[in-house]
Amino acid sequence: MEYFNIAPVASLIFVFTIITSLYAFYDHSIYGKFMLHPYSVSRGHKVWTVITSGLIHADWMHLFFNMFTFVAFAFTLERLMGSFLFGLLYILALILSDVPTIFKYKENFNYNSLGASGAISAVLFSFILFSPKSGIRILFIPFDIPAYIFGILYLVYCYYASRNSRDGINHDAHFFGALTGLIFTIIFVPGILQNFIAMF
Repeated sequence: MEYFNIAPVASLIFVFTIITSLYAFYDHSIYGKFMLHPYSVSRGHKVWTVITSGLIHADWMHLFFNMFTFVAFAFTLERLMGSFLFGLLYILALILSDVPTIFKYKENFNYNSLGASGAISAVLFSFILFSPKSGIRILFIPFDIPAYIFGILYLVYCYYASRNSRDGINHDAHFFGALTGLIFTIIFVPGILQNFIAMF
């Protein structure tokens, strides 16, 4: 209840994403209805999946990593920027992080994408603008990395992986979600860029 009082939008997103993901685990027909299918969306069908694809995950590990990252940054970010802006950021990031994927795979009938990674990348990078020197710890690395350095490395990796990786992960959504978080926060949070620069 405390989390809901201080960050109601993040709390609702967290709970709803877990519920819909678990439901999909046990009713696989949900995947067909909720997954992003660029071939269909580019032709004006199932356009809602730019949102619903962010509410389901491929498996327990996919869900865990996304929700772990969400919890680490989303509740604090909502307190910093306010509930309305946080909710708007999350929804826009779900949509905008998928747009490049739709264009890239619009002729590939067999391609689908799912997961909240694009929106969560936006949350992470918005947080980095507020607190660039806070420590971010990556699993299995026993020390913190300054957030702004992590952000640079993350963008470089996502850019490279989106062009070279064959792991089935939608790295484009990560990359463009991160850019959405940066651009949205610079536009809608007055003085954030000056505050970011002043911290160095």
